[in-house]
Amino acid sequence: MGEINPTGEATNIGTSGSGDVLIDLSNIPLKPLGKREISQLEMALIIGTLYRPEILELIHDPVERSTWVDSLAVAAGAYARMKAGLPVSQIAEELGRSETTIRSHLNMKTKAGKLIHETYEKLKKGELKLLIPFIKAPAAGFEDQIKVLKEEIEKQREKNKQLEARVNELTELLKHRENEVQALKEEVNRLQNELEAKNKELNTCIDNNRLLKDRIDGFMKNLYKVLEELQSTINTG
Repeated sequence: MGEINPTGEATNIGTSGSGDVLIDLSNIPLKPLGKREISQLEMALIIGTLYRPEILELIHDPVERSTWVDSLAVAAGAYARMKAGLPVSQIAEELGRSETTIRSHLNMKTKAGKLIHETYEKLKKGELKLLIPFIKAPAAGFEDQIKVLKEEIEKQREKNKQLEARVNELTELLKHRENEVQALKEEVNRLQNELEAKNKELNTCIDNNRLLKDRIDGFMKNLYKVLEELQSTINTG
């Protein structure tokens, strides 16, 4: 049967013989055009990744859940926007993350980035069909779980923003210190050059004084010699 997903588009949803829900995500746009299609691809990547067995195992742990869901959401959002041709700077601004974080996800340097990429490849091959066990549960309880999960995601996002703000602050402080160190190095180099110039000037003066002394010594020798000759002449006269 057809059902409307959160983006307003029909998603192919059916049921298996055992009553499980079958979700076919093979018709999701791979190169989205506009915000609507970006949202479709983003949601498909999140859903397709969250229902992987290893991820389901992780999100059973309340401590891991908020971290993983938030990380996967950011990675999926970044990947969908990248496929739409958005630059990293714009993606970072829209998702409230640093460009370094976005690049880490897109370059698959993070676990979340790798998982989202693998999910995209399955979408690309038309292989992403999810068989989800149908469990009847009170609507209120399900809504409460969603509400708690959203709150955990928001808390984790706020923590991440605070951490990134602190990292940026420390980065700026480090740059300031590096500039101070660089200025000190330049001042030391200037003083060294000035000292070398003074030493060179001093050595030149010493050499000049030595030459002058040698000339004076030579002059005095000649003077003594002339005086001796003059005295000898007077004595013989």
